[in-house]
Amino acid sequence: MSSTRFAVLVGAVLALAAVRPGHAQAQDVVRVGLVMPLTGVLGPVGKQAVAGARLYMAQHGDMVAGRKVELIVRDDASVPDNAKRIAQELIVNDEVAILGGGLTPSVLALAPLANESKTATVVMVSGTSIVTERSPYFVRSSWTHAQQASVLANWAARNGSKRATIIASDWAPGREAAGVFSASFTAAGGTIVEALKVPLANPDFAPFLQRARDGNPDTLFIFVPTSQAGILAKQFVERGLDKSGIKLIGPGDIADDEDLPGMSDAMIGMITAGFYSAAHPSDLNRDYVAAFRKANANVRPNFISVSAYDGMHLIYEALKVTGGKTNGDALVEAMKGMAWESPRGPMSIDPKTREVVHDIYIRKVEKVGGELYSVEQETFKTVKDPAKVANR
Repeated sequence: MSSTRFAVLVGAVLALAAVRPGHAQAQDVVRVGLVMPLTGVLGPVGKQAVAGARLYMAQHGDMVAGRKVELIVRDDASVPDNAKRIAQELIVNDEVAILGGGLTPSVLALAPLANESKTATVVMVSGTSIVTERSPYFVRSSWTHAQQASVLANWAARNGSKRATIIASDWAPGREAAGVFSASFTAAGGTIVEALKVPLANPDFAPFLQRARDGNPDTLFIFVPTSQAGILAKQFVERGLDKSGIKLIGPGDIADDEDLPGMSDAMIGMITAGFYSAAHPSDLNRDYVAAFRKANANVRPNFISVSAYDGMHLIYEALKVTGGKTNGDALVEAMKGMAWESPRGPMSIDPKTREVVHDIYIRKVEKVGGELYSVEQETFKTVKDPAKVANR
């Protein structure tokens, strides 16, 4: 469907809705549509996001500025075309006023629809920097891969790393993280020995680890899907690289709180840079973790869950500013510059870029109370997306 036909269809549907019986009552409801992967390999990502959003509503009620908030959740199965179709149905048929976006390809597919319908969209999962540039109606409550990778590169260089090898999955997040780490590490005086691309569905890292070892680096930066991080760490130990003096580091994604309890002790000692850990030492986070586990069969909340939790906070607070009005431009304007204390720590929305600004923590995987956790060692305050800062 062309953008012109879509605009006409939206206008026609809304015009008809205006004369439908009961429409005045419907206008008292603010519908928020979450388009998330709930099935397939990345199903756990969407489930954590939905659980975080629902927990926020359970704790803060469903009335904001005199209007009832209703959450509508749809599964895009990680398929961008599905996400686009679902979002169109939500906007036109369900009269959704605000969208919550998931994975990067799906969020990119939503951009034309958000632009055409002027629908405020909170990016709750995607960490790819370019996403917010695709629509003035996108505001991010999650993180960017560049934030984590740049902090980790600078920390590594400052802590004795001089020669680093990169092993990263060959997909958009992996390429972005690897590129930012490489540029930041080099700028800090380090040398990239080699950057190895690993197939996304790769089951065996042994050949890549051997090649990395042959290059004699002092540091190995990895970026792989969380489900593969445990395998890589195990093979790292099995091949004796942990005894070779090579530091194993990576972004927070590879030490996902939902998966850590089931990983082996080979993860112990791994250094990651991330914006959230279930072990974050604040009363607010301790309460969040307890409430999340109680509501979700004792599953530990991860960085995805808190991104959606904060996304709902952003929506609620913006509605308070607009007095319950759902005009996309007004909502986005209200979100710009907003700041609050999250279970992750202090955070805000950059008014110029609509990007999340938050602390990034250097963490070490340790065993606490018999379970693996990412324990914070050092804090980098109010980190902005470096790609956006460089382009200003």
